[in-house]
Amino acid sequence: MQQEQKSELTRQTILNESFKLFYENGFKTTSVDKIMKATNLSKGAFYHHYKNKRELGLAVISLKVQKRVFDGMITPLYKSGDAVDILKSTFLDRLKSFPIYDKQHGCPMNNFINEIGDMEIAYQAALKKIIEEWKAALIQLIDRGKSEGSIKSNVNSQAAAVYLISAFEGIRGIRKLYDDDLILDEYISGLSLYLDQIKK
Repeated sequence: MQQEQKSELTRQTILNESFKLFYENGFKTTSVDKIMKATNLSKGAFYHHYKNKRELGLAVISLKVQKRVFDGMITPLYKSGDAVDILKSTFLDRLKSFPIYDKQHGCPMNNFINEIGDMEIAYQAALKKIIEEWKAALIQLIDRGKSEGSIKSNVNSQAAAVYLISAFEGIRGIRKLYDDDLILDEYISGLSLYLDQIKK
């Protein structure tokens, strides 16, 4: 049992350090050697848990990146309450709450999409799965808002969902270029205006 716990701890250490290095330096430039140096583990420990960097990349996407998006952007959409208020708190308050580290490095999922989204079907499928679940949660919330009378009935739920995701991911990337939050404040003003327009 102790050996199993040690093995799981090793796996988590590799996973956590890999996520951090991929986030800060990019997937392509982060080698297995760099990961093992950062973890102070042997290459044998790496290959005991992962066949190669590709498998590790998929694990980081499905276990670390997906959890981050689910916890921050998807789960809140299923809460009860006014649909527009939920959209505002999820998209606007979330953006304001990011620490400076996250603002400087952007969205981990978006970074993966931009760097390796066109490289391999397995990466595409793993990243697309997150986007599709996010989109489905938004459509469900917008549809609920329409049926409850808080969102205008002529709003195209699918189009609004794609717009919200795209705009949010776009500003996370653009913010990396700036030293302050002025660009975020402008985005927040624009998104607030859009949400007020779809409100009934």
